[in-house]
Amino acid sequence: MNQAAEKYWNEYWNSKEKPTSVSAWQFGDDADYIAQLVIDGVKAATCSGLVFYEIENEPLPAVGDYSIVLNSRDEPVAIIQTVEVQVMPMNEVPEDFAIAEGEGDRTYRYWWDAHERFFTEELKNHGLEFSPDMPLVCERFTLIDVKDS
Repeated sequence: MNQAAEKYWNEYWNSKEKPTSVSAWQFGDDADYIAQLVIDGVKAATCSGLVFYEIENEPLPAVGDYSIVLNSRDEPVAIIQTVEVQVMPMNEVPEDFAIAEGEGDRTYRYWWDAHERFFTEELKNHGLEFSPDMPLVCERFTLIDVKDS
C-alpha cells in the first residue's frame, strides 16, 4: 500500500477501532472510470479469473475484507468492504451480478463480451486459453467511504 492510501486509511479510522487488514488496488483497465462508478453507487460487484489468483499466489477475497480503491495515479478515492464472495463458472454468473458490475450499458451481453475480451487477452499473456466455463471469483462489495478531494 502506498503512503497516500495508508494515510487515508488511518484518517478514516481515526476514532474507530481499525481493522488489521486492508488492501489497495485499481479496478480493471480504466481505473478512473471504474472508480467513479463505485463512488456513484453504480458499481457494487467485481470479478476476476480464479487462475489469476493462483498465478499471482494471492489469497481470495473474503467477506469482511476492506479495500482502498485507487485511481490511475495510485491515489486513494474510496474504501469498500466485501459483502459476498462466490466462485463459479463464467457461464453460470447470474444476470443480476453482471448488472451489479455497473459497466457499459449494464446489460448481461455487455458484461459477457467485455469480460470475454479481457480474459482472452490476459490468459494469452500467460499462455492460457479462454473457456466459457472458466472459474471466476465473484465479489460483491459496499461503499464505506469516499475520500474528500
